[in-house]
Amino acid sequence: MTTSVELTRFRVAPEKVEALLAARPGMIADFEADREGFLGARLVRLPGDEWLDIVEWRSSADYAASSEKGPNRPGIKAFFDAIDSLVTAEEGVLSA
Repeated sequence: MTTSVELTRFRVAPEKVEALLAARPGMIADFEADREGFLGARLVRLPGDEWLDIVEWRSSADYAASSEKGPNRPGIKAFFDAIDSLVTAEEGVLSA
């Protein structure tokens, strides 16, 4: 079994950055409680109001199952609500 990596790049308006960062711990807690195979996540701030969320999953199937749930919990919804637009979303495989 290989570790799947979700790479999501998105834009956040400057006035919503505080809300995004405040919502992050709740999103992580909801993922830990409700998303089978969630291994961890890192949030990277990029130039030009863009961000990169790097999320590790035990498997591609776990990532797919999580995607199907969408923002089904308050912490996840609050984080998603702070995002203005999606730039890219892709999946990769973590190599040692």
